[in-house]
This record gives sequence, C-alpha cells and structure tokens, in this order.
Amino acid sequence: MEYTIQKLAQLAGVSTRTLRYYDEIGLLPPKRINSSGYRIYGRKEVDRLQQIMFYRELGIELETIKQIIDDPSFSKKEALRQHRENLLNQRKRIDLLLQNIEKTLNEIERGIGMTDQDKFLGFKTKVLEENERKYGKEIREKYGEKEVEASNAKFMNMSQEEYARLNQLEETLRMTLKEALKTDSPTGELGQKVADLHRQWLMFYWPSYSKEAHRGLAQMYLADDRFKEYYDNIIPGAAKFLHDAILAYTGNKDE
Repeated sequence: MEYTIQKLAQLAGVSTRTLRYYDEIGLLPPKRINSSGYRIYGRKEVDRLQQIMFYRELGIELETIKQIIDDPSFSKKEALRQHRENLLNQRKRIDLLLQNIEKTLNEIERGIGMTDQDKFLGFKTKVLEENERKYGKEIREKYGEKEVEASNAKFMNMSQEEYARLNQLEETLRMTLKEALKTDSPTGELGQKVADLHRQWLMFYWPSYSKEAHRGLAQMYLADDRFKEYYDNIIPGAAKFLHDAILAYTGNKDE
C-alpha cells in the first residue's frame, strides 16, 4: 500500500512538516514523487518511519538515528528486540518511581518509614539506564560484564549521604578542571588535583582502583567522540587535558 505525505502523517501521528524535514536531511526520502509533485511512501518507508519513531521515543538524535538505520549491519529484528528491552527498562524505572511516590506518601501520611536507598532508587536507576544506553557496549567490552555489574551494584547501594557527596564531587571536579585548563599544565599542581578528584569520583562507582583501569578510561576520553564531547562541553580542550593529567597521575602514583 502507498501513502501520500498527508496520509502517512495521519497514520503515524506526526506532522507533514516533520516528514518533509526528514526527507530534506535524507532520513526518510519518499519512495517516489508522483506526476503532481507529491511525495509517495511505500511499505519500506513506513517501516523506516516506525524505526525512526522508536529511536526518537528513546531520546536519540536524528543524525545518530540515520547512522544506525543506514548501517549495512542494521537488523530490523535486532533493533525491535533492543527497543523492547529499552521500553521494558523504562517501564521498570517508572514502576520504581511510582513505588517511591507511594512509599513517600505513606511516610508523610501514615508515618511508615522508608530507607535512604528507597528514596533515590528510581533516580539512580535512570542514571544507570542512561549510561548503559550511551556507553554500555564500549564499557562492557573494555572492562567485562562482571566489573560493570559490580560497579552498578555499588552505585545502586549508595546511601543518601554518599549520593549527595558524589554530586558535590562532580561539581568540584568540573570547576577545578576549568581552572586547571587555564594553567595549560596537566602535570602541574592543579592538573594533578583534577586527576585525583577524578579518581575519587571513580571510587563512587568502581569496586576497586587500579592505575591501569584509570589510564584505560582516560584513553577512551579521546578515542570515543561521545566521551570526548562530554568533557569538551564543559570547556573546549577539557578531554585532552584530563587525559594527559590522568596519564601523568597514574604514571607517578603507586597502586
């Protein structure tokens, strides 16, 4: 079956403007243009739009979606399985948040106490899901399933006080990194302070510390554009500076 742009927009619940934009950026070209100049979409385009909407629902950028779908190794079957897993994880997180609200209401209205871990369980689950979506594959390949699961378990068991300290440490790390960049000296006092703050930050996640693992993570900050972008968004050049500071730090510090 074929659809005009208006019919497809109605079917999918999107605007014709959206479909035209997807065509302009090469994300969803029509099957053909008819003699009247209208875009016509077939089954292949309908299926592609479904995939685009699945990925958009997960918060993935259009450019990334295009790269994923256009990859020769892309499998619709595997993509659907991944979508299902992601949606089940989202449902799990929403269920946890609803439980959190119910327990909080019970604490307020009936005096039924809840643990500090319970208060932040849903929020911490979201953090892990985001990290898994963005970096899970690379981290698991580099450090192994066992290490990643141990790290996740440590994070989930974090107390309210530890969670607050982690957030404060992250802010301190960002501010110190900005100041250290002005010195242009990763091996200097401020540069090495940044590396040590980064080690302290890691210890909220990692079961144990090793210089080798710390260096390996630093290498990923330059090798993987997503990691690089995270720090360079703080200030341009931050990823390279942090990488160099960590290499100097791990080269001079005992296990």
